Amino acid sequence: MKNGKAAGTIVIGGGIIGLSIARELHKKGAGRILLLEKGGCGAEASWAAAGMLGPQAETEDTGVFFALCSASRDLYPGLAAELSAETGVDIGLDRQGTLYLALSDEDHQHLLGKYKYQQQAGLDLEYLSQEQVLKAEPNISSNVVAGLRFSNDWQVDNRKLCEALVRYAATNDIEIRENTAVEQIVVENGRVTGVETNGGRIRAETVILAGGAWSSLVKFGQSKLPFDVEPVRGQILEFTTSSRMIRHVIYTPRGYIVPRADGRVLAGSTTEHAGFAKEVTRPALTQLRQIANEISPLLAESEITNSWSGLRPFVSDGLPVLGPLSGAEGLIIASGHYRNGILLGPITGKLIAGLLTGDDDAVCLRPYAPDRFLTRTAGMA
Repeated sequence: MKNGKAAGTIVIGGGIIGLSIARELHKKGAGRILLLEKGGCGAEASWAAAGMLGPQAETEDTGVFFALCSASRDLYPGLAAELSAETGVDIGLDRQGTLYLALSDEDHQHLLGKYKYQQQAGLDLEYLSQEQVLKAEPNISSNVVAGLRFSNDWQVDNRKLCEALVRYAATNDIEIRENTAVEQIVVENGRVTGVETNGGRIRAETVILAGGAWSSLVKFGQSKLPFDVEPVRGQILEFTTSSRMIRHVIYTPRGYIVPRADGRVLAGSTTEHAGFAKEVTRPALTQLRQIANEISPLLAESEITNSWSGLRPFVSDGLPVLGPLSGAEGLIIASGHYRNGILLGPITGKLIAGLLTGDDDAVCLRPYAPDRFLTRTAGMA
């Protein structure tokens, strides 16, 4: 820390996940918190995301992971109100809802399957005819066949969310050190004692690894973590319209558009295994423009004002890695959120903070435990 004392807890990573954990730790009175970020807080995947909070629109089953995503989505109204009061930042929580469209007979069969299993699971959704879809969204394609409406799938301005969490840290004695890369987690006699950074060693009682797509680049003692976090590139295209012409977040089986209150419309997204390359590519922009124009031909007449890419953190089984790792007392993992980092930020913060402060809710972390990879490795031996 600035005065030379060891940190109680070091959080590695200044994205939505790391910032959410730091805030929840502070709210639980967890002591001295130091957050280390290799670049700028919120400047990677958290900045590049589109901010959808759509577990129902994106799921193909209703199991345990879906329940976790839904529970985190449901935390957002309270979080938005708290952050507004704490920091004065409006995080742009938009509860207009989400539409999932069928634009062909093949799409319609997929849509009907989605409707059937979610209805059987007792979830809140509505089947819309072509006429009903066009009444809800007059500016989308007249080729629409039908749609589903998810009233409880929302969106948030992810960049405003980052801003609010950073401001919370600044006003609540959570120290943030940007441009500080953690090179190694220091382990002594089976216990984590701190980290080695590009600026020297920092001691701590607890280290939380929330480094997103860069998590696997952090050395772990004399060995390596039992799982790999792979960067998966996603590119987004931004249109600007004179006014808000679309009300809902809109999905199809090929992509989505996200309308912002100021008239911008985001179109996404690609899924590319391209390592740590963050280039915006012409083929991807062509694909994203086709996705947007298919949903709303009016976007073909709108100005393209920006484009960007980000690196999502993917783990082999598609689930996040959350919790302690055996053989490394004091180390907590919070990584691998893939496409759900913004969505899962609130509940990840609460569960990881609860784990460190004895909250019984930490039992929810069991399906995502890092030790699941140790079990698989042993089974293959």
